[in-house]
Amino acid sequence: MTQLVSYELNNGVATLSMNDGKANVMSVAMLQALNEALDRAQADQAVVVLTSSARMFSAGFDMAVFQGAPHDLARMLEAGARLSLRLLSHPFPVVAVCAGHAMAMGAFLLLSADLRIGVNEGYKVQLTEVQIGMTLPHFAIEVSRQRLTPTHYGLAAGLSQPYTPQSAMAAGFLDEVVAADALASTVAAHTARLQKLHMGAFAATKVRLRAQSLAALKLAISADLLDWSARSAQ
Repeated sequence: MTQLVSYELNNGVATLSMNDGKANVMSVAMLQALNEALDRAQADQAVVVLTSSARMFSAGFDMAVFQGAPHDLARMLEAGARLSLRLLSHPFPVVAVCAGHAMAMGAFLLLSADLRIGVNEGYKVQLTEVQIGMTLPHFAIEVSRQRLTPTHYGLAAGLSQPYTPQSAMAAGFLDEVVAADALASTVAAHTARLQKLHMGAFAATKVRLRAQSLAALKLAISADLLDWSARSAQ
């Protein structure tokens, strides 16, 4: 596993911390590192805490790749889509901890976690695709649909509305917002509670609860692959 994602296992809790030294962009290398860390956490049968360097949760996909070869872009987008699918069906609880900006694919990571805890400080959560001239991929629409409130689904995905931590909670990006000095204790309390779950029952129930969303997401990824393949062939 690369240093893009550090892995720390402590009493049954695996903390995956993204830190590329900049904006924690979802490059192919970062996505691969996250998958490797999730493999390790699953082998350890651990509750997952997904976090990042405080300044930035993630700025989203690596924009430099959009200027390169279409094949490389398709590879990165597919890896991001499949990471969302994996998180939404991961057999152990996934807690996302957001203490900095979560933009585009960074926000989709929040929407793919089981429990989302944010710090009540000055950062934005935003689906920026329409703002920067990108048609929202099919997978991103389904990831948004399964978690955002009906009103904010249109505002966030269709109009690129930016959210503060408090408004992000109302929209459905976050479940709880706490002061920075309460973050560690809040996360510890939640992970301690989650560890008491029967993980077999949790995993089976999680898949049942999300059956329709997971089926729709798989179809959406197939539609995106056709789109990206056609673009690569041009």
